[in-house]
Formats: sequence, structure tokens, C-alpha cells
Amino acid sequence: MEKTTILWSPSKEFIEQSNLSQYTQWLQKEKNLIFKDYHDLWQWSVNNTEFFWETIFQYFDILHDGTYTTVLKVREFPTVSWFEGIKLNYAEHIFRQSTNKHPAILFKTEGGKVQTLQWTDLYWQVAALQKCLRAWSIGEGDCVAAYLPCIPEATVGLLATSSLGAIWSSCSPDFGTPAVIDRFAQINPRVLIAKDRYTYGGKSFDKSEAIAALIDNIPSLEYIIIISENPTPTSFNKPVFLWTSVCQYTGEKISFARVPFSHPLWILYSSGTTGLPKAFVHSHGGILLEQLKYGAFHNDFKFGERCFWYTTTGWMMWNYIHGSLLTGATMVLYDGSVAYPDLTALWQFAAEIKMHHFGTSAAFLLANMKEEIHPKIFDLSSLRSLSSTGSTLPSEAFEWSYREIKKNLWLISMSGGSDVCSAFVGGNPTQSVHAGEIQCRALGCDLQAFNEDGHALYDEVGEMVIVNRMPSMPVFFWNDEGNERYKESYFQQYPNVWRHGDWIKITSHHTVIVYGRSDATLNRGGVRIGTSEIYRALDKIEAVKDSLIVCIEKQNGKFWMPLFVILKDGFSLSNEIKQNINTTLRTLYSPRHVPDEIIAVQDIPYTISGKKTETPVKNILMGRDPKKVISTGSLRNPAAMDFFVSLAQLRS
Repeated sequence: MEKTTILWSPSKEFIEQSNLSQYTQWLQKEKNLIFKDYHDLWQWSVNNTEFFWETIFQYFDILHDGTYTTVLKVREFPTVSWFEGIKLNYAEHIFRQSTNKHPAILFKTEGGKVQTLQWTDLYWQVAALQKCLRAWSIGEGDCVAAYLPCIPEATVGLLATSSLGAIWSSCSPDFGTPAVIDRFAQINPRVLIAKDRYTYGGKSFDKSEAIAALIDNIPSLEYIIIISENPTPTSFNKPVFLWTSVCQYTGEKISFARVPFSHPLWILYSSGTTGLPKAFVHSHGGILLEQLKYGAFHNDFKFGERCFWYTTTGWMMWNYIHGSLLTGATMVLYDGSVAYPDLTALWQFAAEIKMHHFGTSAAFLLANMKEEIHPKIFDLSSLRSLSSTGSTLPSEAFEWSYREIKKNLWLISMSGGSDVCSAFVGGNPTQSVHAGEIQCRALGCDLQAFNEDGHALYDEVGEMVIVNRMPSMPVFFWNDEGNERYKESYFQQYPNVWRHGDWIKITSHHTVIVYGRSDATLNRGGVRIGTSEIYRALDKIEAVKDSLIVCIEKQNGKFWMPLFVILKDGFSLSNEIKQNINTTLRTLYSPRHVPDEIIAVQDIPYTISGKKTETPVKNILMGRDPKKVISTGSLRNPAAMDFFVSLAQLRS
């Protein structure tokens, strides 16, 4: 058992005032349940799945019509039905929190001033858009697509759409046009809401041609709503309505269509790096319960607090942060680059608005660490928590956060996926933070580490699996006849058990360590190596800015494990740097971690959601057709893949 470093422990007051403690007290009073610690509570929640989710339904006093006879009913595998017999509406629960005590949304664009959207303004904008959509006969089951940056208008669109029982789906304007078409063309939307221009990194980008291409390639579109600063925006081949005219105050109130618990709320997508993106359909009830549970208990969002996540509308964290509104908090949005004019922009923003919860990606924190940014120079006295997701956060980044951001800070590393629009593992306001470790498995999520035979492992590395069902798992994949793609994605390796595709360890003190994608695992001579271990070691080397590693299985049991590195300005790949890399890997881990070759590159390919494309690079270097293993529209920087295609051709 490895010795771990405790970096932060909650005070008695912090624990007692947490939403999680309030819930456990309620369980004791209302259900006569007493738990000795969080792990005991978690164990009860997964041993009694239906009872647990019923307590969530009751504790948050879910507004609904009808009654249910069973909480969970298994239907055609792998789908299940939750709370059959009741009807509810996600948007109705958000407006249930409406108040004049604090804003609904705080918003800032890069270089701009903080804007405030009060609950009354949000309400009347949603009411106006709902009236417009209803006039177009948009209702239950119809799809509304949005091609928008992270702006309040996107929230208005989501809430108006869901209030009607229609289905929302969004992509951000940094997506390549083919990638957007690949997503939206699957779902046959009747309405498109788009902004004709967005700003990033100090530059303005005209998206009129992209919007025209969407209209031309998605024949189901009937109505186009354009957000534009131009009084006479570009005309298109379909009826176009300006946002300013559509969302004018009408005085007509919102009518919330209560729909069955499992009725579709929105559609999210997989990265689509290796083919047509999978379209995940999530339900009103499933997302409502999951966001209330996770936001209240694992992020400790509270009434009136200011909750931020840096995201785009194309990443699940945009959908996720709307859960802060369900807790009565103020949702904070930012549109633009994290690095414009420099990496201090978001820290300045946090100080300016007295932010309570700051959510970001591991990549952002690592970039700050590499560039030696010192956020503590800003007034972050209001900041209670810092959350990180998207990839593994190494111990060094934990330590940097407490050294350079704030000592009294609840650092939450979490891991989940677009497929559940939440996290399986994450924060716990009643427990300590250990360097490099995720605090806990989330309530109601029976997450285990399995070996190849399907047996649970502890203090050993195994496949991340979810043994039970969660309400926010997809109700189905769009256009997936017989749930074939759904089954192939999660249930092939272990019967009736969700295999998520990450390599993890559950420690003796019940924390979780994620080592990276299991399908990108470096299998060298029968020894499995997590890519996160390599990246963690390379973070210690001053000359290395970024890296990617793969292991290619060759004939006769041989392997080729190349390491690709981007070097910081002023460095070139010398023998000294190579030796430093090899020595560091050998010293921190083992000789098996030392690459066969170190190759300098100009760029590392990332998906739009910020994940390294290890598996597609591996497949390309193994000689597979690049067109079949990678969809360039799903990449943030598709030109970065050209190097690996050329390298594969040279090696062949």
C-alpha cells in the first residue's frame, strides 16, 4: 500500500454545513438510517439502488403528476425504466429556484465586462422563445439544434426547448462544419439556433458560411433563429428570424409540459474520433435526479453561491453546470480563450465576481503549472472549491494548486463522461484530499475495478465498471435499432455490467486513482502501463510542453513504444533532454516505462473536448487507413494528425 499525502481536510464547520451532512441527518430522522462514515453511506446507496434513488426523489421534493409503483423496471436489455407512471419537467425545477436575492447567470466574454441576467429576465426570455416555438408547432419529441458559443442565449434556448418537452442538442462554433453536420444530421432537428460570429483568442470568426452549410445539409430544418450584432445578417435558404425579435417580452407565462420520467431531455455525443459520433439521449427525470444529487452532495453547490465551469456548449460540462441552477445557485459562464490575453484571465474573473466554485479541466491547471502562473496574487477569498475533470490530474498539480492558488481549498478531481452527463467519482466535503487521488465513488454509483475474469480488485489496477444502473445513463442511442450500438459500447466484455473504458485503482482508504483509457494502455511484455504515469513524469521536465505516447504491438511478440514531445520555446531535442526523459521515467517508475524512441513534434492532436487521441494515433501507426480510424471534424487541431500519417507511410 502506497503512502499518500493529505493536502487538505475539511473543518468541523465545513462538514456540518455541507449538503451531504444535511442529507445524512434527514436519512436518520426520516428513514431511521445511521452511517458511521461516507463509505458506509455509499455502500448502502449501491446495495439499495431503488431505495436510494427514491430518497433522492423525496429529499428534493420532486414536482410531478401521477404515481409510481416501482422505482426501477428492467426493460429490453440494456435499457431500464425509472419511476414509471409519473410526469415532470426539468426546466420547471430550475425556475422553481427563481429569486430576487441573486442573479440567475453571471456572464463574461474575453476582454468584456461582467454581465448579469436576473431570474425575471431569464424567465421572460424563455417565455417569449417558448411562445415562438409553440407557434411553429414545436413540441414533445421535436429536436432543436443550437450552434452557439457559451452565452446566456444558449441557456434560454435549452430551457424553452425542454419546457415544451422538445429535445435540445448543441455544438460549439469551434467544431468543424463536417463534425456539426455529423451530429445534427442524425437527429433531424426542425429548428436551428445559431450565432453568426464568435470571438476566441482576440480574433473574431464569421460563421455565416458554416451556418449555410448546416442548412444545406440538414433537410429537416424548417426555422432558423440567428443571433447577430449585424442589423441585416446574412440571408439563408430557409426562413430566418432574429433572436432580438423572437425573444421580445410578450407577458405570456411559461407553460411547463410535464412528460414521463424517461422522456428525452437532450442529446449529447461521443467524440466521434473513430466514426460517426454516438448520440446519447438523456431523460428529464434521470438528469434532474443526478444533477441534484451530484451538484448538492459532491460539489456542495448552495443557494446564492456562484458556480463556474469553463466549458463550451459542445462539452457535457455545459449541460452539467446548469445543475447549479437546480440548487438555487448563480451559474457563471465565460466565452472565449482561457489564455487570452494570458493564463491569468480566469483567475482575475474569479476574483472579480467573488466566485465560490471554479470548474475547469486538468489541462488548464497543468498549463498554469507549466507556465508558472501564481493565481494566489488575486483575491480568491470567496473560493471554496476547485474542480478538475477531462483527464487525470497528477499529484504535482494537486500540490501546485495548494501552493499557488489557495491553502484552504477543497480540490475536487472528478471523472465521468458525456454518456452519463455526470461523474462516477469525485468530491466529498466530509473527507480529506489526498494528492493524486479522487476522494470517493459517487452515491448510487456501484463503481468497481474488475480483472479480466470480472472479479473486483482493491488496491490493484483494473477495468472501471459500473455494476448497477444509474438514472442518467442514456435511455437509448439515437437511431440505434435494437440497442445494438448501446450494447457494443458498454456491455460486451462483462455481461450486464457497464465497462467504461478507464483503467483505475480503488485504494484501501476508498479513494480512486484513474490511470487513463484502458484502450490506450501501454501493454509492454505483458506489463500494463497507464499513459497518465508517463505524462505525470514528463510534467516534471522543464523542456517538455506536451507529449503523447503509444505502444505498437509488432510480430513475434515485439513492441515499439514511441514518445512524441512538444518542446517549449528555446529548447531542441538534444541527447541531454532525451537522457533526462529516460532517466526520469526509469527512476520514478521502471525500465519498462522508458520509450524506444523519442520524437519531437510541432503539435499533439486533441479532440474538441480536449482529450489526447492516443488510440487513433496508435491505429494509424499500425498501418490502418487514417480515414477509417479518425474523423478530422472531431479534432480541435486536425492538421496535427498529418505528421503521424506521414510517419506511418515512412515506416511502411
